[in-house]
Amino acid sequence: MVKPLEGLLVLEFSQFMAGPTAGLRLADLGARVIKIERPVKGEAGRQIAIRNIFVNGDSLVFHTINRNKESYAADLKDPEDLERVKKLIAQADVMTHNFRPGVMEKIGLDYGAVQAINPKIIYGVVTGYGSKGPWASRPGQDLLIQSLSGLTYLSDTQDAGPVPFGLAVADIMCGAHFVQGILAALIKRHKTQKSVLVEVSLLESVLDLQFEFLTTHLNDGEKLPQRSRIKGTGHPYLSAPYGIYRTADGYVSLAMGNLHKIGEAVDIDLTAYAEKASWFEQRDEIMQLLAGQLQNRNTAEWLALLEPLNIWCSDVLNYAQSLHHEAFEAMGIQQHVMLPDGKQLSTTRCPIRIDHTRLYSSVAAPRPGAQTEIINQQFNLTKA
Repeated sequence: MVKPLEGLLVLEFSQFMAGPTAGLRLADLGARVIKIERPVKGEAGRQIAIRNIFVNGDSLVFHTINRNKESYAADLKDPEDLERVKKLIAQADVMTHNFRPGVMEKIGLDYGAVQAINPKIIYGVVTGYGSKGPWASRPGQDLLIQSLSGLTYLSDTQDAGPVPFGLAVADIMCGAHFVQGILAALIKRHKTQKSVLVEVSLLESVLDLQFEFLTTHLNDGEKLPQRSRIKGTGHPYLSAPYGIYRTADGYVSLAMGNLHKIGEAVDIDLTAYAEKASWFEQRDEIMQLLAGQLQNRNTAEWLALLEPLNIWCSDVLNYAQSLHHEAFEAMGIQQHVMLPDGKQLSTTRCPIRIDHTRLYSSVAAPRPGAQTEIINQQFNLTKA
């Protein structure tokens, strides 16, 4: 199939995770994404490892967000390399970077300078806290963003203190917002035939991720979220029964629902909680009552009882169970990319489908500068 973004040329000066995550999605949708990297070592994200796992000299996490891209090696402090990069920019549709404010200005690749090279380019910038203001030069790292945004006070119990997410939620969410902004800018450029500046920040993305909480906070006397004291609760603003409960052989989750109906189904008298307001105000004691009953049967028994009554519930799976679940198998979410040494790397595919077609790619992340020579030839970047 012809993918939606085929023919689009994206130059990725971005490093680490947020910007490259956006580049990954653009590549999945058909764009040609060329990473502009330092010679030999490449971008710094190649050495950021999860569990110290490296594949073909690069960190495993680098492979997860840089598959299906090409690599062009250039020293931006070298005048000849910089001149070649500028020639490439003149032919590109999009360029992205996440350097701190002032870096691209020193190189001569700030938005104004790039506009002069290519008046129709989409110029995308990722920052930690915006390009101006008192935090502009602070390091934009995922855990720091979670810590500054209030996010760490939403999970776990009231007595747990701040609890960070176990994934790079700031980077991933910012990357998603970055793609949205770039796609919107492409539509605007089609209408105006002029360049567009797209800016996102990690902090704004994580604040936007919490829009339901922040809106509640701002319209509820600025009261802080009230996490439950009961282990397994899942949302500081939702009433019982919302949460995860231990069963005789595992766990079961209960989402929103009519508390009295659920009580009847599991054989607990909850009629004392007549008003819906009490389902939140007294949720700790309600959840304790439910927990005491749910631990007496296996998860499968509870699901067989609750699902036919249209009560929203689920088994709670770990990765080993989830990746072998029939839903996972049916979705075909797993794919394999081919490494330069002939081995395969298992990963996940793009979650988007176009015209009923799943988007797969077997192209692994490139080695630093792997496509430099062919790109020089294709775009006529070297002097005659």
